[in-house]
Amino acid sequence: METDLIMSNSILYRCTQKYYDQQLASYSVGYGQVVYLMMIYENEGITMKDLAVKGSFDKGTITKAISKLELLGYVYLLDNPQDKRSKLLYTTDEAKDLITKMYLIRKEWFQHLIGGLDQNKNKEFSDMMTEIVKRAQNYTDINIKTHFYQMDKLSLSSYSGYTACTLYTGGCNMKCPFCKYSHLVFLDESTKEIENEEIYQYLSKRKNMIEAICITGGEPLIHEGIIETIRELKEMGFYIKLETNGTFPDRLKILINDHLLDYVALDIKNSSDLYNQTSGMEGIKLASVSESINYLMKGYVSCEFTSTIVREFHTKESIESIGKWLQGAERFYLQYLDVNAHCINPHLHPEDEGIMKEYQKILEKYIKYVGIRNR
Repeated sequence: METDLIMSNSILYRCTQKYYDQQLASYSVGYGQVVYLMMIYENEGITMKDLAVKGSFDKGTITKAISKLELLGYVYLLDNPQDKRSKLLYTTDEAKDLITKMYLIRKEWFQHLIGGLDQNKNKEFSDMMTEIVKRAQNYTDINIKTHFYQMDKLSLSSYSGYTACTLYTGGCNMKCPFCKYSHLVFLDESTKEIENEEIYQYLSKRKNMIEAICITGGEPLIHEGIIETIRELKEMGFYIKLETNGTFPDRLKILINDHLLDYVALDIKNSSDLYNQTSGMEGIKLASVSESINYLMKGYVSCEFTSTIVREFHTKESIESIGKWLQGAERFYLQYLDVNAHCINPHLHPEDEGIMKEYQKILEKYIKYVGIRNR
């Protein structure tokens, strides 16, 4: 996490803030006012609107900062003859010593950060930073799409009866301790994304070999663009299987109603009273999970329900409760826990075969077919 942009940016910002606050304490201003004061000084007569555009500030933040600077006697406002609704901003004579000090502080701080570093790299970094800032200012241009971070190019087990390609989305609204894809849950900023175009090109070249696509995660339905992505894959002629935790029933219903799914696997974490503990999250919306379950059980699409059995979380009582919850379902699979180094909690334990068979018998009282499989 230490190398992530968000964390690095946060550390740099806080340390810069502390340094400026320390150096400017005698002037009763802090880092929060420095940027505004410099921009006004370099653009005397600037309006608040132009200041907002230049610095990507919101109106409320600017108003608060300017009010403080005006109260301290460092800026003053004049009516704008071109627009009666706006004011022109100027620095006062009292601010001149402070501003000179600010420029020196800025230079000293920057020198502290880059001193001794390779000058060519400094130029590259500065150019890259300028480009990053430009992109950040165009945040509204970000396209909503589905993000894939892993691909099993050929699988005989992901979608029973078909040769399939498995696509893994990143990001999840749960944090199941037994999840073996922690890198897809705690999605690092540097994680390489597989572009959709690359995926489509691969699939197009192998349509004579690959019959189906299995989409899993992470939680695929967390992505706003998932419906269109699946639609595009379906139009390419593939059977589509979706693996989900069931917390997005509205998107699931759209996919089913538009005939974009051929199979759905909904993972049941545990009985309702143990759902938060087993999913690693408080406040899981069980009503949403139940809504997805009830819709799947209407038979609009072939489906199965699954549970990964963890010794620390599951009991005969919780399995009985799951059975009652899913009473009348066609298929259910108990899955062995697969513990590896990527598990969120690698210290959990799978159940032995005897216990798994006991759980199977309990569920068979409520569900038509109950199988046991390796995860």
